[in-house]
Amino acid sequence: MENNQAKSPQKKRSSLSRKKHEARILKAAEEVFAQFGFNGATIDTIAKRAGLSKQNMLYYFASKQLLYQKVLEDILGLWLDSMALLDQPGQDPASKLESYIRKKIELSRTRPNGSKVFATEIINGASHLSAEIRAKLLSRFEEDVRLVESWITAGKMDQIDPQHLFFMIWSTTQTYADFSAQIELILGKKKLTLPDFEDAAKFITQVILKGTGLKC
Repeated sequence: MENNQAKSPQKKRSSLSRKKHEARILKAAEEVFAQFGFNGATIDTIAKRAGLSKQNMLYYFASKQLLYQKVLEDILGLWLDSMALLDQPGQDPASKLESYIRKKIELSRTRPNGSKVFATEIINGASHLSAEIRAKLLSRFEEDVRLVESWITAGKMDQIDPQHLFFMIWSTTQTYADFSAQIELILGKKKLTLPDFEDAAKFITQVILKGTGLKC
């Protein structure tokens, strides 16, 4: 009993240390994959960015494939957890859609590299997306589409194609992450600021709500 109790704090410290190292590696990997893509990224580059030796990093993630899969799962998990349309605050379609749009914009601001990794994966055919991830994405998408269809049936919004509604929201919000360099160039800025993302959220919300027959 005493032995187990003595080991408990040590195990907790070890677990915390492991999580800290894994988070550090995943952050570095997200940056490197966003910059070079899966094929261009190397374990050496990721390890160096994380401030670890290659051998030490491979202790936590045994291969580049495994690490890339985890980066994809993390960013998609974050999107799925935070953007379910039904779970958005408010009781009406307008408030729920505005919240959805704002959360997408916020993720483009706070996790631009994750967005770029996902965009590149999709452009290249989504060959690294596991069956489990695909199933989760499709299930969430179908739930959100059914909700919009119910609003249309109830006469709460115009007769629009729910699928294309989401395609438009995704593309307009993610462009502020995936094509941030282009926007910064046009605006003459080194980096997009919080007010830039707020302006984007307001504009996209106005266009989407008016385009679907909802009041802003």
